[in-house]
Amino acid sequence: MSSDQESTHKTAPRFGRMDADLADVDAAISRSREFVLSLQHPDGYWCGELEADSMLEADYIFLHKLLDSGDPGRLQRALNEMMRFQNEDGSWSIYPGGPGNISLSVKCYFSAKLMGIPASEPRLVKCKEWVLANGGVVACNTFTKMYLCAMGQYDYDAVPAIPPEIVLFPNWFYFNIYEISSWSRSILVPLAIIYAKKPFKKIPAEQGIDELFVGGRANSSLRLHMDRKNKVSWRNFFLVMDRVTHWFEAVHIRPLRRLAIRRAEKWMLERLEMTDGLGAIYPAMMNAIIALRCLGYSEDDPQVIRARDEFEKLGIEQAPTPEIPYPTFRMQPCVSPVWDTAQAMFALGEAGISRDDPRMVKAADWILSKEVRHKGDWAVKVPNTEPGGWYFEFANEFYPDTDDTAQVLLALSKVDNPRERYQYQVCQRAIEWEMAMQCRNGGWGSFDKDNTKMIFQYIPFADHNAMLDPPTADITGRLLEMLAAYGYTRDDKRVKKAIDFIFKEQEPDGSWFGRWGVNYLYGTYLVLRGLEAIGVDRNEPQMQQAAEWIRMVQNPDGGWGETCGSYDDPNLRGVGTSTPSQTAWALLGLLAAGDDRSDSIAKGVRWLLERQRPDGSWDESMSEGETRQSIITGTGFPKVFYLAYTMYREYFPLMALTTYKRAMEPKESL
Repeated sequence: MSSDQESTHKTAPRFGRMDADLADVDAAISRSREFVLSLQHPDGYWCGELEADSMLEADYIFLHKLLDSGDPGRLQRALNEMMRFQNEDGSWSIYPGGPGNISLSVKCYFSAKLMGIPASEPRLVKCKEWVLANGGVVACNTFTKMYLCAMGQYDYDAVPAIPPEIVLFPNWFYFNIYEISSWSRSILVPLAIIYAKKPFKKIPAEQGIDELFVGGRANSSLRLHMDRKNKVSWRNFFLVMDRVTHWFEAVHIRPLRRLAIRRAEKWMLERLEMTDGLGAIYPAMMNAIIALRCLGYSEDDPQVIRARDEFEKLGIEQAPTPEIPYPTFRMQPCVSPVWDTAQAMFALGEAGISRDDPRMVKAADWILSKEVRHKGDWAVKVPNTEPGGWYFEFANEFYPDTDDTAQVLLALSKVDNPRERYQYQVCQRAIEWEMAMQCRNGGWGSFDKDNTKMIFQYIPFADHNAMLDPPTADITGRLLEMLAAYGYTRDDKRVKKAIDFIFKEQEPDGSWFGRWGVNYLYGTYLVLRGLEAIGVDRNEPQMQQAAEWIRMVQNPDGGWGETCGSYDDPNLRGVGTSTPSQTAWALLGLLAAGDDRSDSIAKGVRWLLERQRPDGSWDESMSEGETRQSIITGTGFPKVFYLAYTMYREYFPLMALTTYKRAMEPKESL
């Protein structure tokens, strides 16, 4: 152990416990602060890598094999990356240490065969056995089945219909596309074009996956079955409508099909402007490329070239390393510069970086340049509000979100900009936009207002668990913290409504669900921060019950962690391997609830200090041979897709240590 690391182990008795020496805390803050600053891009922003599961590499291979495109060397490197994450039982998981996932495992198996690995290869034999034991191909989700159809490995008549006519429904109609989440919208519109065009590529028999159907493909029942226990149900209603739609497809009764495809094409092309790709997220970008080719756009068409370029920018080449002695290529689900910049700025501001520090001003100017000034999909429900706010990526003008916007406003509150008047005007526009986006029940969703029609979850193609964007406690908590930073109090009716929403959302054990981070640790910390900032008394039972829950789920090693499995099993709330980011969230939540004296706080702070590297960073990865990967603490779609924000392990511990030091310092004079 180095001398730097040894110094972080020093503790001093306080209130009958072994608290960390504040000098050591201050030294750790200084190292962390300098490390975060070292990651700043010359243009002023921060952007850490986003890691996800092997679906990205599997789909990358599928896309290029379908369209006969791509660099062969890069495809092989993508295969290398994909194969190193196969589980011992032959499956692939959507998060490290998680159970096998049927859709992901089928995709990886198929992609491996497309790349020339024979079915007799031991790794594929194990995967086949696992897939068959878990229901076979028919157990996959709709998106997987649609991709298989394009290669002749599934029947278009057996997948849930995604007719492009959905784009023709007027905005006042109950089932219009703006009643589903923005990300589903951007994924489904190009997918509807693909469904209508039904691309088909014949592949060699040895690359097929008939062996993954239980009893063989010819003997498998591919269609979805009715719920026989509850015959009168929304699920059965939509299944009947699905079969009717398929019947119309079969007999070519599609009077509005040409108009629908034109409308879907126009919708998609409009949203390819002022953006890093459709929706600036991987599945929508990939579907857009396939849809453009289905519509007859050539490989050298500017729209196709741009869509491909934006998609390929998500890729990262990795040279051989001692841990992974061969080159790999991996894809990111998107990029996060606005989010990472806002979080880093706020953490640095909290950690004492001067408000007029040139690096902070440069970051503020960069982020101000990303303000949304055009109306996007959100304006369908909020038509009379001036555009404002921020998105997540470098460019995504149609899709600002309330969470990024709140965090950016918190970040800007830490900077004295020479362009003071301009920054003030931008912030006021953003706050007004945020207020307009508040839902009827007092909470905030992410991209849309009142996106809450639960009936949509029963639609057959809605099996990706992300059809809606309802208001959530985690975002609402962040909004309260932001509003407090700009002078709002509990006297404001909108604030009172938000607090009421949060109290109603509290779980019986005192925690709050985390929609955008894993999971109850994330939701609970954000709610407690928001309530404390807006002036809710720390002694309120809701806050103290939440603090007690955090203390109860602390790990024996002093840290906190929570597995993605908590989305599937509520008994796993707060259960998982300790991580720097989740330990920081727990500490921030406890401190917000007024707990600066418990053993939990002391142990948690020591956990962070003991694990800080000499350069000021923290490690948040698990390693078993060549499968080194980050522990997942970020959420895309609960139960379906997760991601690791590689900068979470840096700026959240910095915030936690800074908040702890500030809470303890006044007591030093006692």
